[in-house]
Amino acid sequence: MLLHIPQVLTKQEVAQIRGELAAHAWVDGAHSSGAQAASRKRNLQLPADSPVYTGLARQVADALARHPLFASAVLPRQMLTPMFNCYAGGGRYGNHVDSAIQRDAQGKPVRTDVSTTLFLSEPEEYEGGELIVEDTYGEHEIKLEAGDAIIYPATSLHRVEPVTAGSRIASFLWSESLVRDAWQRKMLFDLDMNILKLRQQLGDSEEVVSLTSTYHNLLRQWAQ
Repeated sequence: MLLHIPQVLTKQEVAQIRGELAAHAWVDGAHSSGAQAASRKRNLQLPADSPVYTGLARQVADALARHPLFASAVLPRQMLTPMFNCYAGGGRYGNHVDSAIQRDAQGKPVRTDVSTTLFLSEPEEYEGGELIVEDTYGEHEIKLEAGDAIIYPATSLHRVEPVTAGSRIASFLWSESLVRDAWQRKMLFDLDMNILKLRQQLGDSEEVVSLTSTYHNLLRQWAQ
């Protein structure tokens, strides 16, 4: 499921994060990738030992975790620490699939079910830099307002087109979901959204309570 999550951060929060990022050094992003991905990757990343990294990563993670659409669509069991990257001067990332297993801060393996990109640059600040995600319905081009996020299955082939002018700054992370299967997550998300709409129209009617029961029983059946 490809889903736009609007207004994860306010414009003021984006400006504050951008200000802190601008005051600290970036490093070559290829160092954080495997050998195959590194050959296709040309960008900069904020290093984990930067004095602002931990605070900014926590700010992004907390903002995503409290957003109701993110919580419903991802059903996160665990979120890996957000990272920050910058594409400029032709920076790009060719077609790739994210690593299936990554390590958290304690070295524990985490399955990457859902990828998230949170945009920190406005679309008019740079040329190119579209996130292209491929699925069974073709290619999807994503370029969102600063503060908005996109989530998509980590199994998806995707790329970042070359940035030919300006700078594209973003935060990105992976989540291990309580529900491993992407189609099951989508069905649960659709059911949850429809229950919310029906509650607004009908209140907690017998039918709405029954559908809510179905949602939780499916989640109970599919959660790992």
